[in-house]
Amino acid sequence: MTVASLLAVGAFAIGSVHQGGDWTRFGYDAARHNSGPASTGISAANVGSLRRRTVDLDGTVDSSPIYLRGVAGRDLYVVTTAYGRTEAIEADSGEVLWRYTPPTYPSFVGSAQITNASPVADPSRRFVYAGAPDGRITKLAVADGKPQWSTSITRDPTHEKLSSSLNVTGGVIYATTGGYYGDAPPYQGHVVQLSAADGRILRVWNSLCSNRTTIIEPHTCGSSDSAIWARSGAVIVPGTGQILVATGNGPWNGRTDWGDSVLLLSPSLRLLRNWTPTNQKALESSDADLGSTAPALLTGGLAVQGGKDGKLRLLRLSLLSGRLGATGGELQTVALPGGSDLFSAPAVWRGTWVFLANGSGTQAWRLVAGRLQPAWHNATPGTSPVLAGGLLYVYDLTHGGLVVYRPVTGRRLVSLPSGPGHWQSPIVTDGRIAQAEGNANDHRQTGVLNIYTAT
Repeated sequence: MTVASLLAVGAFAIGSVHQGGDWTRFGYDAARHNSGPASTGISAANVGSLRRRTVDLDGTVDSSPIYLRGVAGRDLYVVTTAYGRTEAIEADSGEVLWRYTPPTYPSFVGSAQITNASPVADPSRRFVYAGAPDGRITKLAVADGKPQWSTSITRDPTHEKLSSSLNVTGGVIYATTGGYYGDAPPYQGHVVQLSAADGRILRVWNSLCSNRTTIIEPHTCGSSDSAIWARSGAVIVPGTGQILVATGNGPWNGRTDWGDSVLLLSPSLRLLRNWTPTNQKALESSDADLGSTAPALLTGGLAVQGGKDGKLRLLRLSLLSGRLGATGGELQTVALPGGSDLFSAPAVWRGTWVFLANGSGTQAWRLVAGRLQPAWHNATPGTSPVLAGGLLYVYDLTHGGLVVYRPVTGRRLVSLPSGPGHWQSPIVTDGRIAQAEGNANDHRQTGVLNIYTAT
């Protein structure tokens, strides 16, 4: 079992404020808004007095936790480590209640074969779905961690990585694949739908060789790369069930190969529209992946798409490029302050506010009269921002610390203590914040989950 240590002096009431409820996936909802409950039990008045506990883990959680309130009388965090161990942690005590270790764990532990995928909870709250470096998605019972089914979504897990967080809607699990650090071919980004009931693969859409509708043996496709590796993975459009993904470097021909593009798929994974920048070839040749982040949905059928080129584009979903296979068609392009790569997922608040963080700093944009207008920015770097309870939370991956802001003004309220990290972002609900730290690329078999609690 792990060791939970309380890093505070004096007694305090753990979990005494229950406002917010479940946080079942990365991004809070299936649309990946990264905007959580309106009330969390944490406010500007008490955020500076939160008490921190650290839970020692047997692996780095280079992703985000999920949270379920009141499962068999306990509030639970569920995390997946870089080497695919999925663990349930009691939120009050920090005790690890169960741990699932993939049978293939000894074959890749300590290697560069990792996952950064956050798990997702079934709407029934009885099961969670988690990925592992062996390319398998496994359904686990929340009560005891026992596997219900396990399905592989790649024919070559040594080249195709589960980078993105899992999603679920309408009894269907969504998972995507990318490549490992260094972009070693062959691999193809693809979207997979699995039956939540029994793990059957329902449909597959390949971003290269897209005329093939099954999981590809990577070396049998004449094209490689086009990873779907953004933190959000598959973004579900509310009201339509359509799916948005963004791809990284890879060939593009407007017919079967869709590198460096935003793709709108139907619920049956038929490609409906694409947005591909006119400089797609230049992005590919300069390793400036468009798909380092995923589309973020705004009000009025709009979306924003960033990338490693340090730019933010405003798109209209109903038009995108105008017709399938065309390029261009964005409504607006703005440069991010500092021009740094964007690897994180934006947070969208009230449909019109967009919060971003990268290696150059943290920033806010507003949608005004159909245009993006800068609201504020600073030089504090960060990972994917999270809006919850009227406060903005940004993890400073470089220096450590979870920075809390007033979202409208950017006024800094406090920096909660934490070590440095990589792709993690917090979840904030029920009077607690959970934030992992560390970097999966360090290949450690230990890690830390911070839990900050309101008194």
